[in-house]
Amino acid sequence: MLVLTRRTGQAICIGDDIRIVVTRIEDGQVRIGIESSRDLLILREELRESVREANRAAHTHPEDLERWLRDHPLLGAMDSAAESNQESSPSEIKT
Repeated sequence: MLVLTRRTGQAICIGDDIRIVVTRIEDGQVRIGIESSRDLLILREELRESVREANRAAHTHPEDLERWLRDHPLLGAMDSAAESNQESSPSEIKT
């Protein structure tokens, strides 16, 4: 694992397509902005297992994935946020 120190406004680049910017550090939380192509799926770690389970269900029962995507409250909120963001601005994810 690579461990780096960054201050507000500083960035980390991963390859040519991903840029992570520290936008705010406050009350023990770090707010980051992630700039990447729209086709790259970016998830918080706590959502990752839910997505994996949905993928397993989709493999055996595609209708289960459709129901999961429709009913999952956090992903619906992410879709709404993504639609309201302009393509050129980074998405901010609270960690």
